[in-house]
Amino acid sequence: MPLNRFRSRFTGDAGRLVRNFFHLRQFDEEPEHILNRSTGTKPLTGSLKLDTHSQLLMRLKLTIAYDGRPFNGWQSQACGNTVQDFIVRALAEVGKQAIRLDGSGRTDTGVHALAQVAHFDAPPELSMNPFNWVPALNCKLPAAIRIMACEEVPAEFHSRFSAIGKIYHYDLCTDPVLPPLKAGLAWHLPRQLDVDVLRLALAQFIGRHDFHAFAAYRGNETPDIDWCRTINSATLSTLPDGYRITYSGDGFLYKMVRLLTGGAVHAAQGRIRMDDFTDLLDQAPGLPHGKSPLCAPADGLYLEKVLYPEL
Repeated sequence: MPLNRFRSRFTGDAGRLVRNFFHLRQFDEEPEHILNRSTGTKPLTGSLKLDTHSQLLMRLKLTIAYDGRPFNGWQSQACGNTVQDFIVRALAEVGKQAIRLDGSGRTDTGVHALAQVAHFDAPPELSMNPFNWVPALNCKLPAAIRIMACEEVPAEFHSRFSAIGKIYHYDLCTDPVLPPLKAGLAWHLPRQLDVDVLRLALAQFIGRHDFHAFAAYRGNETPDIDWCRTINSATLSTLPDGYRITYSGDGFLYKMVRLLTGGAVHAAQGRIRMDDFTDLLDQAPGLPHGKSPLCAPADGLYLEKVLYPEL
């Protein structure tokens, strides 16, 4: 019988003990792949030792969709009106205790998600199967946030540090009038775009580049920050009322997708020459050619998928 089927025959405390037995065997054999849960770093020396409490924990991966319009982004804030804050409160209600939730990364105010990913460690005294967490959390969340799936993952999985890439898409509405039901869900661009120039501008992003000119500052940057990222694809597809730009890459800097989109649209509207636009990439320190001329609004941006190695 395959190991996964063998382990799935056990539920509750017995199931967690069986699952963690296999985890401990894997840890003994491959300690270099284990991440410290609190810091996301690998252990420096020695083998991993789990106490009795840790052995009973079940790590769960949540796939989350949300309409970003009512919220102050993903990341927890003092105002309490973020997607993470709402889910943390729901977890505390279901688990009857505070439960830490780690996300794959931030999304800004107004940015949407089809499949944001986060993880948490279920309290050992709870015997809920992963699929039971979906309705339990959804009934305590506003309608604009939904847990789409919940699955058990290995103890070393981390929603942020295990990710190998992300896919975003950005919707442009080019109709003369923006339909009211699309308000906040697409960037309204009634001015004509040169689609060929837009595709050409997007093609410049493919590959590994220094995207410093296409990044905003959080205020915590260090002199040795790496501005380089790899964009695997940047494609343009047609929608009934406009266009969709889809980006796939190994990671994205702060507001990078919005600055890429704004710059490309600026070129497609004839507001920046293509040679000046391409000069924005791979600049020398100090950005002698300046930064992207336009940051697209949050309205049309969607986190489509977070990519992981096969678990």
